[in-house]
Amino acid sequence: ESTPAIASLAVDVLWRAGVPRAAVQLLPGRGRSVGMQMVSDERVQGVMFTGSTETAKVLQATLAQRLNAHGQVVPLIAETGGQNCMVVDSSALLEQVVQDAVASAFEAAGQRCSALRVLCVQGDVADRLIDMLQGAMAEIQMGTPAQLSVDMGPVIDERAQKGIAAHVQKMLERGCKVQRIGRNPPDRLPTGTYVQPTLIEIDSIAQLEREVFGPVLHIVRYARKDLDALLAQMARDCEAARAVLAAVPEVLPQNAKA
Repeated sequence: ESTPAIASLAVDVLWRAGVPRAAVQLLPGRGRSVGMQMVSDERVQGVMFTGSTETAKVLQATLAQRLNAHGQVVPLIAETGGQNCMVVDSSALLEQVVQDAVASAFEAAGQRCSALRVLCVQGDVADRLIDMLQGAMAEIQMGTPAQLSVDMGPVIDERAQKGIAAHVQKMLERGCKVQRIGRNPPDRLPTGTYVQPTLIEIDSIAQLEREVFGPVLHIVRYARKDLDALLAQMARDCEAARAVLAAVPEVLPQNAKA
């Protein structure tokens, strides 16, 4: 719905590679109209969806009203919003953490499903890591992605830009420390739907009501004795992909190694 041009190019590549046109077709349009009409059609025997959890539930409810040609439930594979978390303990090589965190959180303007959303840092090294992160973020050049000198482009559209801005404002109103950092000064951002790389310190993952799909990285400090509780909260609240950076695996609890 937002990027039909690139979708058309991708489908054209598949056709030219020999994939039958009957096997791959592109039908651009708004999800509420075109998408729902397709999902409701009895000829559709399976659905793969990437998007919000709310929309996935609507699709599930729609598909539950009918069975497929074999009298079975129509398959639905849905990848929905979640919080991708990285856990950093005091034995981690912080230079590597910064490199990986910046690449994951801010490349592609944070608009990919694998992007890092929450960085959980052991309190002993949190201040140093945050200083290093801020230094790395200050080197991020924003602009047109076609230029080799550019590190980060705009977010997908104005709706996304406004949604991210609303989240950042909400965190500010809650008393969270917010840092907007980049090589471009705020008054010299390119024309377009740009969002500065943003770092937000929060007290708990529970403060995040939903995934923020953009260049926003949240920092949570934790005490070594609370690591088990943190991992349990991640498993319960985040639908998280967990990455644990530790130079010495033995310092991690058993459930973190799994």
